Parts: sequence; structure tokens; C-alpha cells
Amino acid sequence: MKTDHARFGPIRLILILSLSLILSLSLAGCTGDTVLSAYLEQSGDQVLPAYDGEMAIHVLRRERPDLVILDLMMPNRDGWEATQIVRADQSLSSTPIIMLTARVEDTDKIVGLELGADDYITKPFNPREVVARVKSPLRRVRLDQLPGVVPHVLSTGALRLDLDQHTLTVDSAPVELTPTEFKLLETFLSNPGYTLTRDDLLEKAMGYAYEGMGRALDTHIRNLRRKIEPDPENPTYIQTVYGVGYRLIGDAA
Repeated sequence: MKTDHARFGPIRLILILSLSLILSLSLAGCTGDTVLSAYLEQSGDQVLPAYDGEMAIHVLRRERPDLVILDLMMPNRDGWEATQIVRADQSLSSTPIIMLTARVEDTDKIVGLELGADDYITKPFNPREVVARVKSPLRRVRLDQLPGVVPHVLSTGALRLDLDQHTLTVDSAPVELTPTEFKLLETFLSNPGYTLTRDDLLEKAMGYAYEGMGRALDTHIRNLRRKIEPDPENPTYIQTVYGVGYRLIGDAA
């Protein structure tokens, strides 16, 4: 069986590190960029380093990477501001973003996810875990882009999700989604009326489920509701099933 790397070529990444993160990863005698770059390159990835926010945005627009790893504590422009810039740029908005940081407060995680990050990894972390979590959003996006697939559109009410073009329209108006939001909505539309547990959604939409990821999922759902619901506080599409998970109301075609 061919690997994702063999089918799609090398993955291109931006690895953005600040001094604080490099120091936090130096316990083994190596700097953080050396540790993570080595693990990523061993798995067949190409690493494009940038060491401050201004450089990160420049490299992003010039190189168009497949995925971005952001440190929150960057000089010039921090990770939050860089995320906002990426999500506001139509040519970059679908790029998966993983925030990698020494800040562990739940409020920091929620802010990052609400700004559009797809995942959030805090120290202490294993570089192998970072590599695994890098592969998950890329595998989802790249499989969606395989040629020769019959056009596939999922819809309900005013929502129309085109799986081949990777686009969403709401009342015929285009709506930008992050890769994780797109996969969540695809999962809901593929299982209309069915209650999905948080673990179901994490596995299907993010490719893995870790303890403590429930808050991150809730943030992604809240962001998705803001984009598709007429009234996000009183959702007509994604219903909360308290103590269990979420359910899409209505029939999807």
C-alpha cells in the first residue's frame, strides 16, 4: 500500500518557534527547532522555518505551505495575530493551523481555537505526537483532493457542502471554513438525525481523540454555529445532546 507521502509528495510545513518554546524543548540537549525539524523531516516532511511573526506571514504568502505550526509567543506578530491574518486571507484561509505553545491555560486554548486554529498542543509534549497530529489534518485534506471521484455534495436546508471543491454555501453565499470545521460539518451531514458522541466527532473530524479534547471540540462547534446558524444561540442545525454530544437536525441529501 502506498503511503500518503508516496501518493502526494513531500508535505511542506512552516515551523514557527520563539525563544521561549525553543528553551522549553531543550531538555534533551537540542533546541526545539532541531528536535521537531528532525522528526518531521524523518517522516518525509519539508520544514520551512520562520522565527517571528513578520517572517512567518512573508513565508506563508510566498511558499503557500500545506500546514502551519504556530507558536503563540512570537515576536513582532504573535500566533493569535498570525492566525487572524491567515484566516482573513482567502488564498490561505483553508490552510490547517496547529498551535504549539508552552501556555497551558484553557482560556488560551479557547481563544486560539476561536480564532481558527485546527489543533492546539501544549508542553510537555512528545515530538512523535506532534508528527502524528500534523498528519491527521493533512491526510483529510489531501484525500478530499484525490482526482477521479464522482462529484459529491451534501446539503440540508440552506447549507450546501461540496466535498470535491471543498466549499460551503449558506443561502447561496460562500462561507469560509477551517479544515476542522469542514470535516465536522461533513460528519454531521453524513449522519443526519444521529447523535454523535464527542469521541465520535473527534475521531471522525480530527482523526484522534485525546483526554481533555472535549473543550476544543466544543469551541470548534461554537465557531461552526456562528458561520452556519441564523441564530447561533438558538441553533436550527447542530443540536446539543447534553451529556452525550451533538446531532444534526433535519435530513441531509
